[in-house]
Amino acid sequence: MSTTRKIIHVDMDAFYASVEQRDFPEYRGKPIIVGGSPDSRGVVATCSYEARKFGVRSAMPSGYARKLCPEAIFVRPRFDVYREVSSEIREIFLEFTDKVEAISLDEAYLDVTGSDLLQGSATLIASEIKRLILQRTGLTASAGVSCNKFLAKIASDRQKPDGLCVILPEEALEVIREMPIGDFHGIGPATETKMKRLGIHHGADLGKQTYEFLVEQFGKAGRHYHLIAQGIDERPVNPDRLRKSWGAEMTFEKDLSDVAEMLGHLQTLSERVLSKMSARHSQGSTMTLKVKYENFETVTRSITIAQSFTSGMDTAEYLAGLLAKTDAGIRKVRLLGVSFSNLDGGGRTPKQLDVFRDADVTKDE
Repeated sequence: MSTTRKIIHVDMDAFYASVEQRDFPEYRGKPIIVGGSPDSRGVVATCSYEARKFGVRSAMPSGYARKLCPEAIFVRPRFDVYREVSSEIREIFLEFTDKVEAISLDEAYLDVTGSDLLQGSATLIASEIKRLILQRTGLTASAGVSCNKFLAKIASDRQKPDGLCVILPEEALEVIREMPIGDFHGIGPATETKMKRLGIHHGADLGKQTYEFLVEQFGKAGRHYHLIAQGIDERPVNPDRLRKSWGAEMTFEKDLSDVAEMLGHLQTLSERVLSKMSARHSQGSTMTLKVKYENFETVTRSITIAQSFTSGMDTAEYLAGLLAKTDAGIRKVRLLGVSFSNLDGGGRTPKQLDVFRDADVTKDE
């Protein structure tokens, strides 16, 4: 079992439903189901934890979900909003590592092996990521930390919602042995049924099977099952997109109403980002300003110049012009952000996730 890597799996808690409850106070504390209409052939994309108490689950037909929870409030997905929140979370991840692999709109792996941030502790990094996600988006996430992707995924599922679980290498086999086979990531209902028919009910049963038997019964997947039963998973974290932008943002403890104060913060953010880009030999010709008002409504304003924005450039005039095109000052502001895109140079080299990738309906736990 590899003990050299430090892998974090971050999974947003009831992502779509949590965004809806954040944006619409009247939904808070109530059973919310995000997905298709119960009067059609729609399915549940996700549901709030209040609805889960009634047995509602992702991918369930909406009509059946209504029978289980007649008081549920059905909400159509707002994928544009979910993508926007995903982008905010992406920027948080990239503050810690470029090695990020998006799995869905609400889920990603991070490889922080060799990081010197926060004493090089993957646990401390995961905790700080959770804190920043809550601070900047108002949402909770669960995180799992271990030495490979399989174990990190198991860990993130163990203490939801808002959990942080660590599985140490020396603990892995005991955890795996006790797990019901249906809880293994990647083993669906059909495979679970077949395994139980073969007498494989828990991880301990899976670990007793020979490699040859598992390959005979499950083909290529049998090799994977044989390895994970031993706690072995050498799959790398694969960043899947080229970096398209650099950015930073700041959430304020008290909403801002003074434009001069806002511009001061924006200038600081701009200098920080351009300095980071300069260190990576990257430049961008488009500057984008992000403003989130006190009610969580978010707007962006952009400008593209003929040359590139560079470290040391006075960006104050550009920032003032973009901010003037918003309602900042008229409306209070809770978050400000600056990003640079249309990259050249080093921006084409580092990998980036487009957290989280679009999906019409994903399993959102």
